[in-house]
Formats: sequence, C-alpha cells, structure tokens
Amino acid sequence: MPRVHALDPPGSTGNLLATLPTPSRRATQAALPMTADEMRQRGWDAVDVVFVTGDAYIDHPSFAMAILGRVLEAAGYRVGIVSQPDWHSADDWTRFGRPRLFFAISAGNMDSMINHYTANRKVRNDDAYTAGGRIGSR
Repeated sequence: MPRVHALDPPGSTGNLLATLPTPSRRATQAALPMTADEMRQRGWDAVDVVFVTGDAYIDHPSFAMAILGRVLEAAGYRVGIVSQPDWHSADDWTRFGRPRLFFAISAGNMDSMINHYTANRKVRNDDAYTAGGRIGSR
C-alpha cells in the first residue's frame, strides 16, 4: 500500500514523481497565477500555497519557484506566485487571500548581498533577476 501523507491532495497515490507533467504537456500549461484574476481564470477560489520570491517570476526550470510550484501543481495543489513584493505595503501578501496550507518564502536565485554588491564591495548598477535590470526591487 502506498504511503499517503495527510496533506496529499484527495485521490493521491503518494507517488509525487508519477504526477509530473511530460514535456509535451508542460509546454501547453499556462504560467502559475500571479494575480487573483489569473487564479479565478483557472476556476479556483483560493490557493493552497503561495510562493513569495525576490526574483521576477520566470516559468523556467533554472528558477526554484517555478520548479517547486510546478511539482506541487502536478500533484494537485493550487499554487500562486508573488514575485518581488512591495516591501512598503502588505497588499502583495493579501493578493490571493489566505492560502489553505502555507506561504513559502525565498530571497530568490541570488543572495541579497551578492545581488547588491560586487566582489570589490562596490554597489551594483543593475539586478540580473529583475525585469529591466532595475535595482531596489528586493
């Protein structure tokens, strides 16, 4: 009998890897929702997990939030993404409402000190993981 965790989606067999999308199916999937409107377009009224990342959200396997979000989505969870939240306001944190399970928070692909300073301790002029290279978004 497969071992199924209490937080597994209903009907789960406990084999998470078997639920991963094949490359042909993955290519046609829409990006994970980043707004409440995108969530509702999927027919969802709430999300199970909200990933919060300091990076711009890029749906590519070199970004951890994309990988983790897609694995959870393939397992039947509803996943939302909050990318580079405005740290002056709580609005981004309430975008999807309260998630059923948890918020998952990451600084992003690059440590904030490395992102802000060069090896020579000079302030960087751009941010490689922000749209337009704009600094100050994390």
